[in-house]
Amino acid sequence: MTDISGTLDAIWRIESARIVASLAKMTGDVGLAEDLAQEALVDALSQWPETGVPRNAGAWLTAVAKRKAIDGWRRAERLDERYRAIAHNLEEAAEDEWQSIPDDVLRLIFTACHPVLSREAQVSLTLRVVGGLTTEEIARMLLVPVATVQQRIVRAKKTLSAARVPFEVPEPNEWSDRIGAVLGVVYLIFTEGYAATSGERWVRTELANEALRLGRAVAGMLPREPEVHGLVALMEFQASRFSARVAGDGSSILLADQDRSRWDRSQIGRGRAALERADAVGRGRGNYSLQAAIAECHAIAPAFNETDWNRIVLLYEALGRLAPSPIVELNRAVAVSMATGPESALRIVDRLDARGALRGSHLLPSVRGELLARLGRIEEARSELLTAAGLTANEQEKAVLESKAKSL
Repeated sequence: MTDISGTLDAIWRIESARIVASLAKMTGDVGLAEDLAQEALVDALSQWPETGVPRNAGAWLTAVAKRKAIDGWRRAERLDERYRAIAHNLEEAAEDEWQSIPDDVLRLIFTACHPVLSREAQVSLTLRVVGGLTTEEIARMLLVPVATVQQRIVRAKKTLSAARVPFEVPEPNEWSDRIGAVLGVVYLIFTEGYAATSGERWVRTELANEALRLGRAVAGMLPREPEVHGLVALMEFQASRFSARVAGDGSSILLADQDRSRWDRSQIGRGRAALERADAVGRGRGNYSLQAAIAECHAIAPAFNETDWNRIVLLYEALGRLAPSPIVELNRAVAVSMATGPESALRIVDRLDARGALRGSHLLPSVRGELLARLGRIEEARSELLTAAGLTANEQEKAVLESKAKSL
């Protein structure tokens, strides 16, 4: 059962968006679609230990969930010719339909980002039904209690159902109401793939690649929207380092220690081209374009110690004015430490700490520990690094932080 549970968890992480998207297209109800998918998972847990894992597990889960939907309609005495046809052709169509599902994932994102929902609800629901993240993972990403995330998701499903929101990509004149939320959740999904908040893996490439695919699809829909191209550029730059971020044993390799010859130069080229497209629109760089410009500085630097840290500091200052957040300020502190030294950077981090920013996150104590170590304040540094290790739920990140503390 343990092996089946692990296998099913991996399948869900990879296929959940397409499963839910397919069910949402059939039922017209995102909340019902996810409920049906969860019921299919329960069936898999009970059946697969005896029957084995199907060759196309995602199609199997989708087919089982669709049968459950049809059974529900029958019980509700609402069966008509449409449902009868679906039931008759389900087995034959499941495999072929599975190949066309990815476009439905984009519809799923736009549906979950409908303006009838609050921004917080949009983000939580999309991370759940598209990213396949658990409520615990979402809570860690958003720095809110698990119960808050659960309430947001339940309320969002009920709201979409009550408002009868259609499962479709909106008309072009409606895109402006949703594009900010869509880009935000696509990048959050990518971020979880780039640096997983929990589990044993440092990188979840399947999640990051799906976010990048979705970003490219949105860029094709909105060629005159600079921030879409900026986001694609940012994800291309960051994804170019995937093969160098993880060692053969699964342990993480930090930026300063990565073999840059393993970076994907063609992907870096695609990132630079996307950033050029964003600039060509002529509206000035926004949030994602500025982040992409920072990532570009890293991508084109021949070596870590040849990175243009002064330019990165300037870009973070611009980003902080445009989209202020504790994360941006913390990243600026790291850049400042490389440009002018750890002492001035520590003052920035201490101000964040005094405000209670990022409380409960491992990020602030991990950066503070690094800065204290560079200043020779070893005992304080060790304490901060161990605190950070205790706050992260990712096993690889925990190992890195504990190793740094031990090396001091």
